[in-house]
Parts: sequence; structure tokens; C-alpha cells
Amino acid sequence: MTSCFSFLCGRRSNPPTRHSSELGDGKLQQLPGVHNVVLYSYKELRRATNDFSPTNKIGEGGFGSVYKGKIWNEKMAAIKVLSPGSTQGVKEFLTEIQVISDVQHENLVKLYGCCVEGNHRILVYNYLENSSLAQTLIGGRHSSIQFSWQTRVKICVGVAKGLAYLHEEVKPPVVHRDIKASNILLDKDLSPKISDFGLAKLIPVDMTHVSTRVAGTIGYLAPEYAMKGQLTCKADIYSFGVLLIEIVSGRCNTNSWLPAEEKYILERAWQLHERREIVSLVDTALNGDFDPEQACRFLKIGLICTQDFPKLRPSMSTVVQMLTREKDFDENKITKPGLITDLMDLNIKSAPKTKAQINHSPSNFVSSGSDNLDSSTLSPGPSSQATFTFTEVYDRSV
Repeated sequence: MTSCFSFLCGRRSNPPTRHSSELGDGKLQQLPGVHNVVLYSYKELRRATNDFSPTNKIGEGGFGSVYKGKIWNEKMAAIKVLSPGSTQGVKEFLTEIQVISDVQHENLVKLYGCCVEGNHRILVYNYLENSSLAQTLIGGRHSSIQFSWQTRVKICVGVAKGLAYLHEEVKPPVVHRDIKASNILLDKDLSPKISDFGLAKLIPVDMTHVSTRVAGTIGYLAPEYAMKGQLTCKADIYSFGVLLIEIVSGRCNTNSWLPAEEKYILERAWQLHERREIVSLVDTALNGDFDPEQACRFLKIGLICTQDFPKLRPSMSTVVQMLTREKDFDENKITKPGLITDLMDLNIKSAPKTKAQINHSPSNFVSSGSDNLDSSTLSPGPSSQATFTFTEVYDRSV
């Protein structure tokens, strides 16, 4: 994946300059050891976004705000201004950027380049016309996009393939750590692209991107990660399982407006699976125009991915094979998934204990969440039901 640094000296029509940076003395200098990384100047990105105008803002999350803008060749780009506070120097930042830029897959967002002037840390990605799953399919029907069953299948398989690549083909493996609907972007053909992978070391270590909104990131957290800080690829697989059920059902993982037994989609899926009625979870917006056998298969794969014990969850390459029917599974061996209500009960019983600190990810993984994630305590919400509360919350997820 190509990345870039362009250095402007007035107006120009040429592409950005490669392998160079404006350092303290204002001169154009080479950066030894950094290859295939091209930088944009802060001036150019300000101009591209009309001085980071709110009208060009297309998203905001734990890593910072995202703006759309046209770069040097009139190509539309998504320009992500990383949250301030990083103490990384230029070379350290570019070294991490190079790791991300070397990761290329059709189901991953493409990195065009970055800016590292002064304390500015900005990433430039390809712009995706159809926003994210959170703002379209899962976002309360505020989109005119029609998600047919065939389109949903393409999205599910594409995300699975992108994750399998990050987990099994990239060395060292990349644990995304924040797979959710708002991090799945859609291009003009509604092909999925996973965003925000590999960004862990680009933001301050004292910040976290876990959202306090019940409908946000919390519903995707694997139990062993949320409670004990055990981060492996299996945490991503759990999150993917939740996302898979969301895509088939067309609703987000938590909906406080629904009756208690339907509030949490994973719990609802398990209940319906036990009653052999899981097909009733399929999105009614499809008007019956879907393959019932395939839809039930996808929902059951979602349950397999969210098994309470990480060892029971398949690898992402196996998930791809199951989704494409290259590999079968024994649905009688599907056990109860790790449910949000079980986590609540556990936390409420142990409320007097000190907060559990979620540790840094293992050093043999490149993770894309924040390095420090303070685990939650659970406290009664306004409706006397337990809800997650996190300390040091930074994200305002879209």
C-alpha cells in the first residue's frame, strides 16, 4: 500500500515528494531507514479540507476526526487528524506508518500518506463513497442504500477475508482490537474495507478508544478482553461474530428501546438458536428475499465466533471457509456465547473490588486499539439495569 509525504512550495501540479520531511530547520531532508512513505504538508491538507471545515467533517472516533478533501491530483481523500498528545518523533511515527503502508489487501482501507509537521499527525486514506455500515445498514435506516442479501453476503465474506489477512498473513499479526460497524467502510460497489487497523502506536498511551455508548464498541468486546485484558486474535473473532449477526439482522448489537429479552442481539440470537427459530432474526427489510439456509448458517457462524471460551472460536481463515461453504461445522457443538448480561452479573457481584486494568497487548502483535485500556466497572444505569462505565474514555464514536 502506498503512502506519501508531499511538501509544498507554493502551488504545484506535481505529486508529493517521496522520502522527505520538513524538519526543524525548514529544509527538505531525507529520512534514513524510511522507505515507500510520502508526506503531505500541513498547508496542503488545510487547503484540501478548507481549513478543516466542519462541513467537510465525515467522522469522529477514538483516533481523531476525519475530513474529506481533494489532494494534489484532485483525488478525493479521507484525511484523519490524529488526536493530539503524541510524543513520537518524526522518524518513529513514519516507521509505524511504514508498517501500515506495507499491509495491502482489497478489503482494507488504502493509506495514501501522512503529515508530520510540528505536533501534527495526520493520515490520508482513500475516500469511500458510501460511508460505514454504522451509518448505513446499522444506522437506523438513515441511508438510501438498499442492502440486498447478496450484498450482505459480499460484505460478510469481505470483512472476514480482510481480518484473516491481518491475522494470518501479516507478520507480525495485526490484532485490530476494534472491529465494529463504524470501522467497516463501503466503496462505490458496496465492497467492505476495514479501517483503523494498526494504529495503536500512533496515539498517546494514556488514551482509550472505548465508547461509553451501549450501542458502541462495548457490545463488541470479547469477555476475556473486557474482563481480564487477554488480547489475542480471538478477541477480533468475537467482535466479527457480533458484526456478522448485525449485518444479517440489520440492527445494532444493543437496542435499549426493545423489550428486555431482545435488547442484546447476541443474547437474542442464542435464545432463538436454542428454540430453533433463528431464521426469525433475519432483517425484515429484506422482505423475505434471502436464502433462509444461508442466512441461518451465517447467524450460527456468528454464534460460533462468539463462544465464551476463546479456544472454541475458529481462526478467521476457517471462518472464511465456513461462510463460503468450503468447510462445514457441527451446530450441535455450538455452546453458549459470552453474553453482555453475564459480564454484568459478574461485575455486580464483585463491585467492591478494584478496577481491573486491561494490560498492553502482547509484544508479538501489532494492535490497532489504544495501548492502555482501563477496564470497566458496572454500575446501575438510569433504568436500574446495569450498564458499562469506563474510566479515561476518549472516544466519541460515530
